[in-house]
Formats: sequence, structure tokens, C-alpha cells
Amino acid sequence: MRIQPDNEKLSYIGRIDWSNPAEPVFVYPCTSVDMRFTGNILKVHVRNRSAYCDNYLGCILDGKQSAYLLPKEGEAVWEIEVEPAEGQEHEVMIFKRQDACHEVSFLGAELEEGARLLDLPEKSGRRIEVYGDSVSAGEVSEAVGYVGKEDPEHNGEFSNSWYSYAWMTARKLNAQIHDIAQGGIALLDETGWFHAPDYIGMETAWDKIHYNPDLGDEMEWDFSGYTPQAVIVAIGQNDSHPQDYMKEDYSGQRGVMWRMHYKMFLEKLRNRYPSAHIVCCTTLLNHDKAWDDSIGQVVKEIGDEKITQYIFERNGKGTPGHLRIPEAEEMAGELAAYIENLNIEGWESK
Repeated sequence: MRIQPDNEKLSYIGRIDWSNPAEPVFVYPCTSVDMRFTGNILKVHVRNRSAYCDNYLGCILDGKQSAYLLPKEGEAVWEIEVEPAEGQEHEVMIFKRQDACHEVSFLGAELEEGARLLDLPEKSGRRIEVYGDSVSAGEVSEAVGYVGKEDPEHNGEFSNSWYSYAWMTARKLNAQIHDIAQGGIALLDETGWFHAPDYIGMETAWDKIHYNPDLGDEMEWDFSGYTPQAVIVAIGQNDSHPQDYMKEDYSGQRGVMWRMHYKMFLEKLRNRYPSAHIVCCTTLLNHDKAWDDSIGQVVKEIGDEKITQYIFERNGKGTPGHLRIPEAEEMAGELAAYIENLNIEGWESK
């Protein structure tokens, strides 16, 4: 029994390219499709396109998580082991573990003959959106033997958006999430680490579905499809590469320019989301305090009561490597509590 991607009983979350309803393309981390079904056979059909790293797609079936290595290019079919359950009812989430190091098309699923798709619970009315870098994407999060340490050698196998502070925060808030996060990205083009040597910044990527030129042409996002009540902007860590000019000369020309562009970025978000609470932050990843001072200065200058800054207890000094699961949990606990206390209209109940 073949289930097509546009079946109304499937539930999607994330910024997805629906240009072809038969082949929705997942680009961003935390993008997912859920379904409930009967029977004890499940096959998942996908197509992958890779720019770099080994690429894995995530699966949570009846609460048990697994990962599947994708081909560099082309189609793959997974036969996912389904343990018999009372009533033979199962729930599965297929999700994107990584950022735009690859793009994967969901081509549908197969169930055994006579199986049925069941209705899923309604989605929460709470919606958040995150703009961030590798930490927001959950890069290298599963390397739990390296808490507080530099990263081990890796090629994608430890990256898992499920364990990003971004998705953890969403789960604590019982909120939907769009995670606009890309490893290595800074605010400005020509800085950071993403798409070296022609670095692409969040100023270019933020309003796109497709933004990695190695995987095709850019495509604009239609913002009418998703309106968050809370937006997290976690940019300002990769901006020190190739030069940490904010640390070296806070009041210099480059520092002033960065703050001007950060202010412009927040104003663009405010224009898109007139009523949203926008929370500006960085993370526990080691970085110079001057970047947080710059963010705070811009937030103060804007003078919008719904644009605030949050500083974590171990902000900028928690780890020299990427956040592992416990460190992401630490961030998510703080951030979720902070957002709950913003008294966002319509969030009275989860």
C-alpha cells in the first residue's frame, strides 16, 4: 500500500519546498513528516542530493530513534523494522538531522496491504522560528564523550537536530519549529565558514528555501505559510572568522557596520512578523563577549519591547567545541523558561 507525500493524513513541520507535491524537499534541520498507521511493515522512499559530509536521515518509530545513511546522490528505500504492537497502531516521524549539506526529497511510504493511515493529533498552536548556525542545527551533538571539549573527527555521523537546543526548546514549549540554521553561517556574506571561499551569510539565506548554490538555484520562501509567535536569533559566533574585529576594535568601522546590519536584520524580521517576540542571543560555545555587547547595544537602540536579549548562565564560555546533548539541554531549559515568561498572547495553554 503506497502512501503519497501529499496524503492529507501526513503531518509536516518545517520550511519545505512544495514545488512538486509528489516530492517535497527537506532542506533545513528539524524538518519532519509524521504519520500514524496500522500493520507491521513500513518502507520509506527518499531521494538525496549531497554537497558535503555523509548524510543521515532520522527516524523515531514508537519512541525509538534510529538514523539511516543516505546515498550521496539518488534514491533509497528503507525497510524500517516495526515491532508488533497491541492493536498494531504505530507512530513514526521521519526528520532531517542535518543542515543544507544536503537536500532530501520525501517520496512517500509503503505499508502492508490492508493497513490504514490514522489521524494524528492536531498540531500545537504555538510556533517558534530559529535563525542560527551549527549549534542551532545540532551539529556534532551526539558526540557525548566530548562534553566541554573540542570536537572529535567527524563527517556528519554525530549531527542530529533532534538534540539541538532549538528543537529541545520547542519540545519543552510544545511548539512547532522552523529551524533556519546552517553550520558555519555568520550574519554577513564574506564572513563565517559556510560555503568557503565564497562565504554566504544569514542576510542572504534567511528568506530562502534553497540557498546552497552547490545544490541548485536559490528559491524564495513564502512567509505566509508560517507565522511564529516567538523568533530566536542566535547569530554572532561565526562572525569572528576570518577576523575577530569586534574583539579587536569594538568601535571601529567594521564593528559599527556589523551592528548596523544586525539592526537591519531585526527590522526585516519585525516587518515579516509584526507581533512576534524576538529573542536575540548567542550560545554556550566559546566566543568573545564583545559580540554579545554588540547585540545588546542594538536591542537597546531599537527600543522595541518585544525585541529582547537573553544571556545564558554560561554564555560564550561553556565549551570550545559544539554543544553535546547535555549542554543543549542546559540551554533549552533556560531559553524555554525565558520564553514562557514573556507572556506571549495565545500561549496561555500548550
